[in-house]
Amino acid sequence: MSATPSTSPRQAASAPHAGPLDWRKLVEWLSQDGVISIAEATRTISRCSQVQSAQAPLVRLASVSMTRVSDGKPLDIETMTQWLAGRAKLNYLRIDPLKVDVGKVADSMSAIYAERHKVLPVQVTPTEVVVATSEPFITDWVSEVERQAKRSVRLVVANPLDITKYTAEFFSLAKSVKAAIKSGGNAGGTSFEQLVELNKTNKPLDANDQGVVQVVDWLWQYAFDQRASDIHLEPRREQGVIRFRIDGKLHLVYQLPMAVHSAMTARIKLLGRMDVVEKRRPQDGRIKTRNPRGDEIEMRLSTLPTAFGEKMVMRIFDPDSTAKDLDALGFADHDAKRWEQLVQRPHGIILVTGPTGSGKTTTLYSTLKRLATEAVNVSTVEDPIEMIEPSFNQTQVQPHLDFDFPEGLRALMRQDPDIIMVGEIRDLQTAEMAVQAALTGHLVFSTLHTNDAPSAVSRLLELGVPAYLINATLLGVLAQRLVRTLCSNCREKDDGTPREALMELVKPWQLHGGYRPFKPVGCVDCRLTGFKGRLGLYELLTVTEGFKDKVSKEPSMDGLRRQAVTDGMRPLRLAGALKVAEGLTTIDEILASTPPMA
Repeated sequence: MSATPSTSPRQAASAPHAGPLDWRKLVEWLSQDGVISIAEATRTISRCSQVQSAQAPLVRLASVSMTRVSDGKPLDIETMTQWLAGRAKLNYLRIDPLKVDVGKVADSMSAIYAERHKVLPVQVTPTEVVVATSEPFITDWVSEVERQAKRSVRLVVANPLDITKYTAEFFSLAKSVKAAIKSGGNAGGTSFEQLVELNKTNKPLDANDQGVVQVVDWLWQYAFDQRASDIHLEPRREQGVIRFRIDGKLHLVYQLPMAVHSAMTARIKLLGRMDVVEKRRPQDGRIKTRNPRGDEIEMRLSTLPTAFGEKMVMRIFDPDSTAKDLDALGFADHDAKRWEQLVQRPHGIILVTGPTGSGKTTTLYSTLKRLATEAVNVSTVEDPIEMIEPSFNQTQVQPHLDFDFPEGLRALMRQDPDIIMVGEIRDLQTAEMAVQAALTGHLVFSTLHTNDAPSAVSRLLELGVPAYLINATLLGVLAQRLVRTLCSNCREKDDGTPREALMELVKPWQLHGGYRPFKPVGCVDCRLTGFKGRLGLYELLTVTEGFKDKVSKEPSMDGLRRQAVTDGMRPLRLAGALKVAEGLTTIDEILASTPPMA
């Protein structure tokens, strides 16, 4: 977490202020500094004088929507906080909870002390404690904290609403962790290096211990709030680590004692109806809960024994993902129209390819949901079921019961399906069953792990599917990737990336229309990364008579790719270059995420 220096537009010379802030004084300063007009200051004083309020001065002023002189827009609380920091000659800070070591922060002062003085420690180093405040002119508490912490105090100015929110969250979390440790002693999970300590009599933590329950609840709500797609609970030699994957990148969130890590894992396994005692083999589970907005959230659980204990990963599925249209997924008009035509075909095989985490499931589910009307029977066989969708008939394979993909497909064929989705074609037997289903009048969707769309045909040939059956059943292949999108709040026009660089990227194709490259900058909303959210890149191959001829006579990758392009396929890198030209992402993101074009 880094604090940024703030300066007001035109700070007037004034006598140093001391003591608590008063909303009238803030209005006077805002007018003096040219942030608001004199007329706006008069109007605000008149409005606020009519109503008594116990709100913090900045919060109260933000509620009246004062108009800024610079651009005529409402003056929000974050802008006023940044202005106040400049007036107090302190750094401004937007608190990023992912960058706060909650354990150290909670040890530097008590929750009662922080609430009384309306301050919040946000960083502790060997030499100083960084404390966020919205009352920068009240400093009589600083010497006491410096004496207790044996460190100097450095003040930063932060939004009073954030201070109130995170004071409750941070100290509550630290209290829950301490309570869990206290109830469970120093016991941890079994790791390869700790087996000699099994005879110790320390009481293990109970998965239902109130402290553990609170920590797990906090973890989930926090992950939902931070837009995480995955939660990692990782055992290390000395402690457990919590990491979130946000926009494809992992972020360290919290470090906690191994005893608490083991108890959290046990708690989550219990809720996911997994075998809590079994720690020697991988397990899968599922949990349904609600996010802070009240929406149902599904999480897929996976455990894995590691050298230091049991690791757990929770994949969070966005409840809105199946309701997204093609534009929201990132489809260009060119590919959206061709994809819609493809999925309306009465029978055949449609494949979606790409690496793990490239958005294949979201594309398939959102497509199938649009097709699953009352007049259509959509049936799936998956491993595991990614998201529960009421409009589908979903089946999960059970290898230990000899119920795998071929058996699942065989069973679905007797269920009068119209549309079938097979989680993945992994072997010849599954491929043959998918071909048979397509030949008997069903529309079959499935996935493959290949780098691009033409490679899917080569993969089917390698599995042993004859070329004539591929030509008879395959309708098309959609390859996809996910790339990070530039933060709309802080991106800047990139004059350092000339059009020639983009043209070289997509050579020999030509770009048409406007060219608006932007570069990442970084702000508090995107955690200084410059990126916020992700979008899909798509490469759609449709099987034409010309392509079938290549499959039969020249099934080389170069031949298949050239024919696919002739038939209208835009390679992934070209799709990415178009997003760069629209100002949605960067060339570096495209180069890192897409295979090179021949």
